[in-house]
Amino acid sequence: MIQAMNEALFEEMERDPSIVLFGEDVKASLFGDTKGLWKRFGPDRVRDTPISEALISGMAVGCAAAGRRVVCHMMFGNFVYTGMDAIANQAAKLRYMTNGQIRLPITFLAVSGGGRSAAAQHSDAIHPVLANLGGVKIVMPGSPADAKGLLKAAIRDDDPVFFLQAAGRGGEPGEVPEEDYVIPLGQAAIRRPGRDLTLVAIGAMVRPALKTAEALAGEGIEVEVVDPRTVVPLDLKTILGSVRRTGRLVIVDEARDTCSVASHVAALVAERAFEALVAPIRRVTVPDCCIPYAPVLERAVLPSVETIERAVRETLDWRRPA
Repeated sequence: MIQAMNEALFEEMERDPSIVLFGEDVKASLFGDTKGLWKRFGPDRVRDTPISEALISGMAVGCAAAGRRVVCHMMFGNFVYTGMDAIANQAAKLRYMTNGQIRLPITFLAVSGGGRSAAAQHSDAIHPVLANLGGVKIVMPGSPADAKGLLKAAIRDDDPVFFLQAAGRGGEPGEVPEEDYVIPLGQAAIRRPGRDLTLVAIGAMVRPALKTAEALAGEGIEVEVVDPRTVVPLDLKTILGSVRRTGRLVIVDEARDTCSVASHVAALVAERAFEALVAPIRRVTVPDCCIPYAPVLERAVLPSVETIERAVRETLDWRRPA
């Protein structure tokens, strides 16, 4: 996934000379996604910044408003909190407040979620906070191929887009098309078709969801796995179509239970496809707590194949009380 992101950045910066990239240690590329960019494009287009997220996010807004297309590397999702003023009060609102006179083509890059034993201040799944802003788009790729296609779409978009790479998934392999291809934002993908239950898996949860579906297929249980790919905009049409076919819904979201995107999806399906449901909607999320540092405790709070399978079985086994 990291290499796919790096390839997308190279191709987009070659294609469009107005693109600039900056952030903490982008020259050294601690994560590998910006590797080689400084050497290829130089300090005028690739710049290290001080360790000040308020500065970084504010600089991104000003730079984009002045006519550049910006890639702003925030490193960890938790670091978005300290850059929130420029993000929530400026990036999310200026295009509306200026009646479209100011465009803000900014792609914010950040690693989001747990799974690497990086402790509480580096492991939040940041997407529910951002989804509530009302003026930014949110991309959460579940595969290397999607990482490349969605990052290209994010960079070319004229609105602020958060591209959230799942923590611990950077080294995940997968086939990636070599040609220039773009995946439209707001277009979900059905990763595995099925007829018994719809399993909506967000971002990092696609992989354990597919493993769960594969394991259950050995018992003749056909689970349809839907990957939204973008949280905002959300492809509700694909989700509703799947639920109307299967009649059952489980949503897996590596976010805290309260106000998770899983809760939002559940509410929308309950409002618009209630008549199709033959069992209550279930959500598999993270407890309302900090993400622990200890690996064994971290694994205990994050959704897993075991917790997803349990939710699927409970939904399939549910019968209306007499």
